[in-house]
Amino acid sequence: MIVTIDPTSYTPVYRQLARLIKAAIDAGEYAPGQRLPSEERLGQIYGLGRNSVRDALRVLKHEGAIRTVVGAGSYVRGPGEVTMVEISKGVVVTTRIPTEAERRAMSLDEGVPVFVIERPGEEPEVLPGDRTSLIVE
Repeated sequence: MIVTIDPTSYTPVYRQLARLIKAAIDAGEYAPGQRLPSEERLGQIYGLGRNSVRDALRVLKHEGAIRTVVGAGSYVRGPGEVTMVEISKGVVVTTRIPTEAERRAMSLDEGVPVFVIERPGEEPEVLPGDRTSLIVE
């Protein structure tokens, strides 16, 4: 399903493209683990420049809908890739940019933050920000 981008809209074209790709993912046009078309191909399909396509993919990555592997492309994230963590009273949650070692160990894309969860009497738990949902009790 190809829908056109409206360049006269007040919504930036990269946001329109991000919504279109997300809708295609939600509709099952792209399955979990499936590689999305290349930046160049997406630009051809939607008549957009590479920067707009990159910005759209960046939005989807930060929303947790896709993951990007440098030199290999962008892939749809599966719903099972998100960890649900219950946060109760007395638990402190902070976010920060991971260390290089943490980024490698968790296979995080550049710029993706981590959650640091500190429970009384326990070692802090560091979780990837793009694959963790916090549930407050």
